[in-house]
Amino acid sequence: MVSYAIGKKRTLRKVNPWPYIFSAPFLIAFFMFSVYPILFSFQLSAYNWNGISPVRKYVGLKNYIRLFTGDTLFMKALGNSALFVVIIVPLQLVAGVVMAYALFRFEKGRRLFQTMNFLPYITTPVAIGVIFAYMFDWNSGIVNGVLTHLGILKENYAWLHEVWSARMIVILMCLWRCAGYYMTIYLSAMLAVPQEQCEAAEIDGANSRQVFFRIILPSVRNTTVFLMITGLIGCFQLFDEPVQLYSGWSAGVSNVGGPSYSVYTVIWKFYTDAYKANNAIGYASAEAMILFVLIAILSLISFFVSNRKGDEDA
Repeated sequence: MVSYAIGKKRTLRKVNPWPYIFSAPFLIAFFMFSVYPILFSFQLSAYNWNGISPVRKYVGLKNYIRLFTGDTLFMKALGNSALFVVIIVPLQLVAGVVMAYALFRFEKGRRLFQTMNFLPYITTPVAIGVIFAYMFDWNSGIVNGVLTHLGILKENYAWLHEVWSARMIVILMCLWRCAGYYMTIYLSAMLAVPQEQCEAAEIDGANSRQVFFRIILPSVRNTTVFLMITGLIGCFQLFDEPVQLYSGWSAGVSNVGGPSYSVYTVIWKFYTDAYKANNAIGYASAEAMILFVLIAILSLISFFVSNRKGDEDA
């Protein structure tokens, strides 16, 4: 490292350019494919544009005002997305940590069970939609067949045509698909916990429940924060599961948003407005920016609240 003296106290050092050279491709790609689309979307939200015409009509904040005052479907979709976040994220966290702790305590068959539970996460959403659409089909679905055979139902139930049963199916699809991923991340964090702590606690008379709540859970707090924030983002971006469920794979079930728009999410609304029904790119960009700001605010709140709780516990 070459340095040049400037006065008595300050020195000017020659900058090593290689870190900047090697990081430049990533930074350029990041700004091109992440930062620029966000800024461009924010710009488009102030225009009325169909994505094809060379003419864009500037409307200012009218798209945002219309979203909150005149678009009942957007508010419905936003409420559905918030409902899925409140239900799905806690269920995924609980299912993931419970399964991970079971594998953490019992090593026999761990890899087989871990692989079996992780497979749904890498399954394509189209396949998941086909599976669940046929499982809950009114006429030939296996769920109705089993429940009527056991006498729980007297006649077939239209699962895909009722509001809360449709939401339940979407929640079940998300839980089935992502629980294995949560389990894998939690298990990796638990295996990093020093075994001496658990063994010392057991020698002192602690049972499995006490070890879990007093040692394991505090040790994987950072993992919980990470999964909670990513789960929150994923649920607000929920699109594949409800769309594939109501894309006509099951006989007679092909409608936008499900029964009474009960599974209509913000991303589905964005997709419909931008590319399917209206070709309103500017209006859809306003929807995307509202979702972006909402996710950013909730993620920051979750991060700071979790960190503050961790500091208080420490």
